[in-house]
Amino acid sequence: MQTYDLAVVGTGGIAAVHARGIADLGGRARVSAVVDVDDRRLREFTAHLADLGLPEPHGYASLEEMLTAERPDLVDLCTPPGLHAPQAVMCLSRGLTVLCEKPPALSLAEFDRISAAAQAGGGHFATVFQHRFGSGARTLAALAADGRLGAPMTAVCHTLWHRPDAYFEVPWRGRWDVEGGGPTMGHGIHQMDLLLSVLGPWREVVAVAARQARPTDTEDLSCAIVTFESGAVASVVNSLLSPRETSHLRFDFGHATVELTHLYGYGDADWTVTAAPGHAEAVEAAWAAGPKGQASGHGAQLAAVLDALDAGQEPPVGTAAARATMELIAAVYQSAFTGRPVARGEIGPGSPFYDRMQGTGAPWPAVRALGGAR
Repeated sequence: MQTYDLAVVGTGGIAAVHARGIADLGGRARVSAVVDVDDRRLREFTAHLADLGLPEPHGYASLEEMLTAERPDLVDLCTPPGLHAPQAVMCLSRGLTVLCEKPPALSLAEFDRISAAAQAGGGHFATVFQHRFGSGARTLAALAADGRLGAPMTAVCHTLWHRPDAYFEVPWRGRWDVEGGGPTMGHGIHQMDLLLSVLGPWREVVAVAARQARPTDTEDLSCAIVTFESGAVASVVNSLLSPRETSHLRFDFGHATVELTHLYGYGDADWTVTAAPGHAEAVEAAWAAGPKGQASGHGAQLAAVLDALDAGQEPPVGTAAARATMELIAAVYQSAFTGRPVARGEIGPGSPFYDRMQGTGAPWPAVRALGGAR
């Protein structure tokens, strides 16, 4: 069994989650390098790795310094969103494989620069969308693809979370220029990606967005109706205003309803399958035959990434899949801010919503200065 060298860039809270996933891989990977501009956080993260039983890595104050000294098998970007694109391009230009936290870029234009760098440098770029990798999602995607659940009819994709005002005291949160968007971009993106992984390409979106209460430049609520190429129609709600937090997806097919209710991650018990009259035996047998026992999470996706490296293949979720999710997010913003439907493929170079998610600008006044002060 090959042991892969990982470089973790950024040592905030999400990096600790990644470290736990790496530790659970049973020796398939080790953190060989850690990068952070804050020496104290670098030392604290190194101590956390030791607590997980992982060997001590080399520490670096910058990505460029690390890339000069080492060539890791995988660069794991756990930095704030505004750093993702330039850091990814720096790695991809050296032919490295990159796993990047969401959102992978601040705009479609940035994302396309990442894709171009991957093609030019021969590297691979994958985005962290860990909800694709639980056994329930894998079962559902397979059954939806082969038609055993019948034709897709309608779906619900609701990310109803709560973030108080204090959450936005972190300077990069709630700002278009460094976070790229509000809950549509930074929170509901996981559920929206899972929705697309099951229902396939979307055709058109009609949306609204609002800043109801939070001290942000971005929205704190969005609601969209998404029509898919299959004809299925989904309601998509992303909120940071919901005291009873839940992440809920529901898929209504001709032969069954499949539901998932969780918050930040799910297991097999979080799924419910209800067969239509006359289809109970076939639906129950099909669902029972799918994989079981794998919860969603970063460890599940990391294992899939290493499987791809073992096979010499592009890691999941690659640029094409991640771009589809990013394009839907851009379309939600464009529809909300222009008041009209947006078709897939409509947003390209020359469109303000291609260069930045807020496009021509949100229809509410800014509340933050560029330095982060309100």
